[in-house]
Amino acid sequence: MSDLKHTVDEGGLHVTSIFRNTGDHAVLDHDADADEQVLVALGYKQEMKRDFSIWSSFSVSFSILGLLPSIASTLTYNLGYSGPAGAIWGWIVAGFFIQFVVLSMAELCSSMPTAGGLYYASAVLAPEGWGPFCSWITGWSNFLGQVTGPCSVNYALASMILTAVEIANPEFSMKTYQVYLLLLALLIFEGLLTMNATKFIGHLNIIGTAANIIVLVIFVIWLPVGSINTPKTNGSHYVWTQLVNGTEWPTGFAFLMGFLSVIWTMSGYDAPFHLSEECSNANIASPRAIVMTGQLGLYLGFACILAIAYTVTDILDVVDGKYGQPMGSLCLQVLGQKPGLAMFCLNIIAQFFVGQGCTVASSRVVFAYSRDGALPGSRWLKIINKRTKTPVNSVWFVLIIGALLGLLMFASPVAIGAVFSLGAIAQYIAFIVPVALKLFVVGDKFRPGPWNLGRWSKPVGIVAVAWVALIIPVLCFPAVKGQDLNDLTMNYTCLIYGGVMSLSLIWYAIDARTWFKGPRINVDHLIHAQVVESVAMISDEVVVPAEIVEKAV
Repeated sequence: MSDLKHTVDEGGLHVTSIFRNTGDHAVLDHDADADEQVLVALGYKQEMKRDFSIWSSFSVSFSILGLLPSIASTLTYNLGYSGPAGAIWGWIVAGFFIQFVVLSMAELCSSMPTAGGLYYASAVLAPEGWGPFCSWITGWSNFLGQVTGPCSVNYALASMILTAVEIANPEFSMKTYQVYLLLLALLIFEGLLTMNATKFIGHLNIIGTAANIIVLVIFVIWLPVGSINTPKTNGSHYVWTQLVNGTEWPTGFAFLMGFLSVIWTMSGYDAPFHLSEECSNANIASPRAIVMTGQLGLYLGFACILAIAYTVTDILDVVDGKYGQPMGSLCLQVLGQKPGLAMFCLNIIAQFFVGQGCTVASSRVVFAYSRDGALPGSRWLKIINKRTKTPVNSVWFVLIIGALLGLLMFASPVAIGAVFSLGAIAQYIAFIVPVALKLFVVGDKFRPGPWNLGRWSKPVGIVAVAWVALIIPVLCFPAVKGQDLNDLTMNYTCLIYGGVMSLSLIWYAIDARTWFKGPRINVDHLIHAQVVESVAMISDEVVVPAEIVEKAV
């Protein structure tokens, strides 16, 4: 290492860095652009190419939302639990409060634009001595939410494809093993795409975003215009006022349970946070991409829900039809056999890009945590491919987990269905932990980035925390109770999420607490901030004594 160094001023770069907890400063031995300086100030080397722009980052996150296919995959919850009126008002209420989480996350992203995202933020914002523990909890919860995404999305996609075959060929009968084999094929294909360079992935997801928007617009127009029913649409009084309770709980509680559809759909907007090390002008572009995703998802998703609520005629046939695919049953019910199948196939195309976007985001999360040694096999998972400059090993690790989770379909539909609610709950718990720490622990020590909420930061954060604290327990309830509650109707979300998180806590208590120290600085840094401050006054580029310079852990 050369003795010729210049320091990086975290304060001037408007970042809240891990160096805040150590009193150190990063040092550079070369000229760096603004993005690299920000990342170095956070403690990390620039290892990946910054080929993402605000639009390609937005495209990945919007592809993950996949509004129409995501709503299609969870119609059982909003339409089945509380009917058309519940679906509409559920989207309005839940979508509105989700925007507070979106804005709070965007503010964190601007201050700490690193692939570790929420996990890094929790470590920096935690009380003194609690950084590794808070980081561990947030990281594992976010990890669970991310790695279940490719499995749940592609399981739904595989089921949709085989359902389309059943609709076209009534003699065909879908088998569980066929769904699993198709799931494996989809995971492999998406892996082959995701292991490519950042620029290719960006272009691919722009195509995916365009496909999702086009399919959604077709759906919103085609359903009411092409309806074969008389009248073509339901009356507004029924659509907006009649809650149809499809659970054994009180109607108000059933309404809250239907929020799962909105929460699962609107849970991919954190992707620009995890892609920030591959994005240019990241501390502004990435938070803007987060907000764009949340806002566009809110409005376009509402249009989709309106189209469904105004055209559905038989709710029971949709949520519990013979094909087991609510969207397929809805399209057939409203449009008829051939047009309905065509619309359903367009939904399948959109769903594919959802799975591909989930694979991208989850692989970056795995890379970030492995870089800090938080996952088994981190030494292998943190490797950046020399040709593509992407974490190829992390991509295939995520897909292997997806393949293993897919085996739950052989247990029961309820077991594999728990993956949907598990992903939503795990994500939102990870989303809100650093926001709560910023509000109630770190106080004025949080240094806002160039994109921030100003005086609205605290009230927005309070609403976000209160919303998640309210809704998470609700989503763990089964739809039935009493004598109707059995092995096949139980909600296993608590068991799966709680079990995995308990194992991670046991691991931390027994072993990991002795070696896991949170984000692991991998840039050269000075051990004494006062030395940095004194030498920085002399020159931007100084000779630093070797004994005060240390390598990264």
